[in-house]
Amino acid sequence: MPTTITLKGIPDDVYLRLKQSADANRRSLNSEVIVCLEAQLLPKKTSASEHLAAIRAIRSRLPKAGFKHGDIDRLKRQGRP
Repeated sequence: MPTTITLKGIPDDVYLRLKQSADANRRSLNSEVIVCLEAQLLPKKTSASEHLAAIRAIRSRLPKAGFKHGDIDRLKRQGRP
């Protein structure tokens, strides 16, 4: 069963950001607070395959030319004695 809490002393700028976010997401202020708390306190667990899919998606958007191994080694050594 859900529990009810009351928040006191919320800074005006935090309240304003919550209100703007709730309006933008078409949620009540209460629902927006719950979503924010869940996102912060109950982060979504992702599997290795989900991480890999995200990495591949990012990699697919990178330029195809890339760097040559020699260039990478040279850049790593720049500025070192």
